[in-house]
Amino acid sequence: MTAGVDYPTRTHQTASLSPALKQATPVVVDHALGSWIHGTDGRDYLDFTTGIGVTSTGHCHPHVVEAAQAQCAKVIHAQYTTVMHPPLLELTERLGGVLPAGLDSVFYANSGSEAVEAAIRLARMATAKPNIIVFQGGFHGRTVAAASLTTAGTRFSAGFSPLMSGVHMAPFPYAFRYGWDTDTAVDFALRELDYLLQSRVAPNDTAAFLIEPVLGDGGYLPTPPRFLQGLRERADRHGILLIIDEVQAGFGRTGKFWGHQHAEGLTPDIIITAKGLASGFPISAIAASTELMSKAWPGSQGGTYGGNAVAAAAAIATLEVIEAEGLVENARVRGEQLLAGLREVCAPFPGIGDVRGLGLMAGIEFVSTDAAGNRVPDAPAAVAVQQATTAQGLLTLTCGPSANVVRLIPALVVTADEIDLGVARFGAALHAALG
Repeated sequence: MTAGVDYPTRTHQTASLSPALKQATPVVVDHALGSWIHGTDGRDYLDFTTGIGVTSTGHCHPHVVEAAQAQCAKVIHAQYTTVMHPPLLELTERLGGVLPAGLDSVFYANSGSEAVEAAIRLARMATAKPNIIVFQGGFHGRTVAAASLTTAGTRFSAGFSPLMSGVHMAPFPYAFRYGWDTDTAVDFALRELDYLLQSRVAPNDTAAFLIEPVLGDGGYLPTPPRFLQGLRERADRHGILLIIDEVQAGFGRTGKFWGHQHAEGLTPDIIITAKGLASGFPISAIAASTELMSKAWPGSQGGTYGGNAVAAAAAIATLEVIEAEGLVENARVRGEQLLAGLREVCAPFPGIGDVRGLGLMAGIEFVSTDAAGNRVPDAPAAVAVQQATTAQGLLTLTCGPSANVVRLIPALVVTADEIDLGVARFGAALHAALG
């Protein structure tokens, strides 16, 4: 021990992770590269979870690793309201080339939840209106305000009330759940939104609509383009802001750079991004027009670690890899291959109600029939299949309010052979779990 230093008395106590954390797989990672995780058990796993859509360029892409290592040797942390650093300035300039037209002002944070809260704060300040309308099944984070906006399952918002006030929920056009075609579901959801604006949430009290272009934890449900366009039309008509939460669907994952671009001609007022932005380094952002962003109150934006120098360098490298390797187009092509393969291997199983997705976001919904002949979620089947995929050497996750959807989230660098292998392993897991 160093003389003169009073160290705390050591004990034999051993710490452990919180028991509230629930592990989806028993895998402990030794190292990982591309689409593969190599476990301490000596097995190799094809990773179709990507840290819940985070490792967009695959695990430890050499260009991202090199950029992060080089930045670590220069400066690791330079708090960006105190001193500025080149990686953040360059990242902001490069984001200007991929952000929707007119969204030319950026604020950085660390996590998706923080970015969501920053977007809501901006919307309320800019409009001087209190209410936010979200859509059933949306996931927007776990911090108190973000969880108040989340309707993807009660586990995200139960047990710590009161939640943030001013949040109202409208139906999402979940065609499979209603047993309708997509157009019928969209018409219904838009009518109900109009009714909500007439009966409960006055437009002149409403700051924003907040929606994901593909529901994430809500079940991997692509938002129909006509519904997004209907929201844009109503937002313009009523003076309401449209916030698109691209935390999981953005950065090429859906086969377009932003998920909302599947709705032709649509431009949000505020866009939220995180997850795949830096291939695994924690950084998030919101973007809006300079005019709108200027309406944030002085001092309302900030944070100790926002726009961290190493994370910003990794984000620049991620953008370079996405462009150089054509990963947006790869996500589109490999996503079509993935859905076609999944539909083929799932076809023999009557308990699979729906196979859906957009780009490299694929969801398989498991259902059963109750005594009255109604179709109901079958979470045990989904969990059994998800566990069986791990045994087959394929890592997957469940999602949905009833946890009856298995989701597959390959890296944007995934190859045709890896998609075929993943589909084959998923098929084997179906037979192992369901017979």
